[in-house]
Amino acid sequence: MKKDSWNAAFRIMANISGWIAFPVIIGLFFGGWLDKKFNTAPWLLVTTIGLAFFISMYGLVTSALKEFKKMERDARQNKKSDLIDK
Repeated sequence: MKKDSWNAAFRIMANISGWIAFPVIIGLFFGGWLDKKFNTAPWLLVTTIGLAFFISMYGLVTSALKEFKKMERDARQNKKSDLIDK
């Protein structure tokens, strides 16, 4: 049981870290490339970082809500199985 909880914790951490890191990194490179291409430094970089922030927040909230629902469902199932075992 304890091993399962650690696996779930690492999975959640990796999912959340990905939602924080990947959109921002992509926004940095894409915004820098756009600024060089159109000579608009730093405006497109700032815009893409802002957009990446909103994408990250959306992903974090949706992931957190899914995990909360999953935890509630698991807790209900554990409670039912405890009642059945008694």
